[in-house]
Amino acid sequence: MATAEYAIATLAACGFAALMVVLLRSNEVRDALLGIITKALALGA
Repeated sequence: MATAEYAIATLAACGFAALMVVLLRSNEVRDALLGIITKALALGA
């Protein structure tokens, strides 16, 4: 049973990673994330 649970968790993690890759290829999403990170770093300085 534990092996099946690990397999399901691994597949879910791979699916999430694939979704993130698709989203990060979008220029709009990339620009939005870069803006958030830039603002966060500017506030910390």
